[in-house]
Amino acid sequence: MLFKFPAEEFHRMARAKKRDVLIGFFSPETRRYYRLIKTSAWPALEISGFRMHPMQGTDPKRSTEEMVSALGGVQGKVLDTCAGLGYTAIALAQKPAVKEVMTFEIDRNVLEIAKRNPQSEKLFSGQKIKLLQGDVSAGLCGLPENYFDAILHDPPTVKIAGELYRVEFYQKLFKALKPGGILFHYTGSPGEKRGKDFQAGVMRRLQEAGFSELERAPGAQGVRATKK
Repeated sequence: MLFKFPAEEFHRMARAKKRDVLIGFFSPETRRYYRLIKTSAWPALEISGFRMHPMQGTDPKRSTEEMVSALGGVQGKVLDTCAGLGYTAIALAQKPAVKEVMTFEIDRNVLEIAKRNPQSEKLFSGQKIKLLQGDVSAGLCGLPENYFDAILHDPPTVKIAGELYRVEFYQKLFKALKPGGILFHYTGSPGEKRGKDFQAGVMRRLQEAGFSELERAPGAQGVRATKK
């Protein structure tokens, strides 16, 4: 039997949901819906119904801190592969030993939202942050090998950016990372309720790309790896 909400309850829920949307629009170019959603901490980005930030049992601020912490004592030049709203790039740039944070964002609609999000202001004004609009995979091809001391890879969901989970892309990250450098790869846990171990597949492909000392980082919902 299909349960139906009373009409007044349905409209109340719809109004509450609408109040949580700080920015929202449809892009004819990408044919995707973009929304900036209010949370208990920093706003979250949503693209066509997919949240770009971990939300179950956490929030964008806490998850950012956990991902940056998973890199350990980060220093020197750091790559933040996917800028999004810029939270991880900003947090990395605040580390005293970090000299430069290079970050890429391929979707200009995301950058437009970031420009209107007060919490993202330092993505555009931070002196340590080098923001590049474009494809990170193509951008890495123009950089020398062994360029970065650390890499934070927090890609969109595999359903939106599956190419950023492939061995070919991991090989580019491996070449760009200095020997001894650390990679943190946010994965989440898609398919976990169906018994799927998504992280195991990621770790296998990272190892195939050349990474070693792979370990799960449960608190940050991702995987750490080292270039030896």
